[in-house]
Amino acid sequence: MSVAPDVIVLASRIHTLDPGRPQATAVAVRDGLITAVGDEAEARHWRGPGTEVVDLGDATVVPGLVDGHSHPVLGLDLATGTDLSGVRDLDGLRTALAGAERIDGWILGWGLDHNAFGGHPVHRDILEAALGPDTPVFIRLYDGHSALASGAALRAAGVTGARSFAQRATVVCDPDGIPTGHLIEHAAMDLVVAVMPRRPFAERRDALHALLSDMAASGLTGAHVMDAAGDVLDLLCAVEERHGQVPLRLRLHPWCMPGIDKDGLDELVALQATAGRNWLVGGVKFFIDGTVEGGSAWLEHPDCHGQSRDALWLDPADYTAAVHHLHAAGVRTATHAIGDAGVRHVLDTVAALGADARMRHRIEHIETLPYEQAARFAELGVIASMQPTHSAYTRADHTDEWSTRVGAERARRAWICRTLRDTGVVLALGSDWPIARFDAREILAYAQLRRHPGTDITPVCPEQALTPLMALEGYTTHAAIAAGEAHRAGRIARGLRADLTAFALDPLITPSDDIAQSPVPLTMSNGRITHRA
Repeated sequence: MSVAPDVIVLASRIHTLDPGRPQATAVAVRDGLITAVGDEAEARHWRGPGTEVVDLGDATVVPGLVDGHSHPVLGLDLATGTDLSGVRDLDGLRTALAGAERIDGWILGWGLDHNAFGGHPVHRDILEAALGPDTPVFIRLYDGHSALASGAALRAAGVTGARSFAQRATVVCDPDGIPTGHLIEHAAMDLVVAVMPRRPFAERRDALHALLSDMAASGLTGAHVMDAAGDVLDLLCAVEERHGQVPLRLRLHPWCMPGIDKDGLDELVALQATAGRNWLVGGVKFFIDGTVEGGSAWLEHPDCHGQSRDALWLDPADYTAAVHHLHAAGVRTATHAIGDAGVRHVLDTVAALGADARMRHRIEHIETLPYEQAARFAELGVIASMQPTHSAYTRADHTDEWSTRVGAERARRAWICRTLRDTGVVLALGSDWPIARFDAREILAYAQLRRHPGTDITPVCPEQALTPLMALEGYTTHAAIAAGEAHRAGRIARGLRADLTAFALDPLITPSDDIAQSPVPLTMSNGRITHRA
């Protein structure tokens, strides 16, 4: 080695995931890149007078973990107020509301499980009975695509009845045309969000840095961020100005929503490659549908309520035209598609692009899918991006809201991670934070167990469990392919970006229930140590 490295990392085991050298015990880093991979004896010759040696002892080092689908900036706003993710029924909701903190006179909450309503309609009566008719309340349901607002909140936003939108969104009303408070999809929720209190910019900047630091401490070195609206880029620049670097390598995907015109599409193209020290805009996010629980997914056959029959785009052909426009400009796309009809339409859209579309477009979530459609992912080179812990909102006996809506047959083909992998599909894994916890260790374990680690809950579709290696690849090599970065990330090899995650326990041999509790002694993103125990 002609130039001494900045850092040498030593560990008992380094799983490089590089076929050229699968195992090592030493890795050298300089100027953000890996300059050598070898053993401790070789490392003695790499060291220079200014080299820092980090000896992790019996730890195991793997390529840096990358969350394939996250919302760290948008999520700070979504996860404002009282965390309701632990509420299991309406009595629990009443108790939580009674102790909720008020923010500028409002009560805000997030993460409420649809199952808490026990099959009853989502209605503002529960809010007003607990807090009175004059308290503005806005509660986001866990899916992130629906919310419950009190009458006072609706009045503050001037919402007195049904609305029409450029996308398929709904202000749910009773037979008399009076809003029930249930708001489905972003356009409907944004009516109230526009008048809600928001934290000051500086407070949000510091909260973002703290959140990303917590993510780094859990082993994450990067994330595919599926939004970039509002002041997101300004916040990232402000974090860099104050702290030097964003703790995680972030790849942002601004939204392309129904109603966009050619000028809007060209603006998305122009945003590509906008970058900071450890982040860049590198793709565009679409929504072809919403969620099963909200009745806004796009299913081949309606759900048990006769809902989930349509795309989010009023004319799905407009979605297809937008994807083709961006593809022609060289932009990678990621499309939220929950239902089987939604997934089919995205696959049809990519199929029409031709052979040069392979590995350039991806589908997010994929909650229920016929097995014959799974084969099309591999045939077309479409990347699957899935969040295994989302299935934790369902139950193995199909008595939950999601399973009841789709029916037993579709519930049996829920989150078919293993089928997709066995078919040869690239499968990136992630959290969709704040929809689910961001801790990659928990998701690695859940992907293998199909239940939360450390519990005796009956697994959901256990035949879809991944092997330890498959799960790890979902956060490393497959995440890199999904970002178009297989030539510069995802493995530990000379010349690649120095993203490293160290576990106290070996994720390839440790029992799945235990890996979720493994300490993380070191995280390195882009050659910079972002966490050290």
